[in-house]
Amino acid sequence: MNRYLVYTLIAFTGFLFNSNVIADEKNEYTLPGFQKEVDEFMNTRKGKSIDEADKSIMVKAARDLDLAMPSPGLKAGESAPDFTCLNAFGARVTLSDQLKGGPVILAFYRGAWCPFCSIELNVLQRSLTHFKEYNASLIAITPQRPDKSKEQIEKAEYTFEVLSDLDNSVMKSYNLYFEVPPELHELYKNRFGFDITDYNGKDRLGLPVPGTFVIGQDGTILSAYAKTDYKMRMEPEDILEVLKAAE
Repeated sequence: MNRYLVYTLIAFTGFLFNSNVIADEKNEYTLPGFQKEVDEFMNTRKGKSIDEADKSIMVKAARDLDLAMPSPGLKAGESAPDFTCLNAFGARVTLSDQLKGGPVILAFYRGAWCPFCSIELNVLQRSLTHFKEYNASLIAITPQRPDKSKEQIEKAEYTFEVLSDLDNSVMKSYNLYFEVPPELHELYKNRFGFDITDYNGKDRLGLPVPGTFVIGQDGTILSAYAKTDYKMRMEPEDILEVLKAAE
């Protein structure tokens, strides 16, 4: 083989190698998108039709919550309240202990019954590898009982902590707690076939406004996202950018 052909093959091989590296680098940080998956869900979901009376109950509940909590959640720069909760398997987990290993991503969600919460948790699970590059861990908090969380974890194969805020104290300390109005609770039961108290426990109608907090090792909230519209959540890409900036 002549020398010119050898050099050409070497150069071409190097080009392919570098191209693959660039492609791998791009794929490495291609994160799933919450809003994209919500849009896909909304376009394909099938369910019972909602009449005007039902719709008015839901609209009023959403409007009242928005008025009652115009700016939910703690803000960036504030200290994250410490807490200890039971995980899905009965072990006690403390935020300050988790922070010793690195930043913590704290995600409050309504429960296994909420499809938008499931979309969020699935997206976060698929993003964990990227978060762990910055020594960050994920903790999800819900008012539902540990046994319901255990069922959810085993079904979805989550590998992060799911904690139960059984006395509502954590939701309250992060300024996310609200009570589901009785008429909305009845609508959920009669029209959609699920009872929040089957998940949370007897007489417990408290839920969190869905919120995500990226917490630095010193306990300071680096970034916060909370919206009364439960179809809106912090994107994994935005979480990763916060972790990068804090490194």
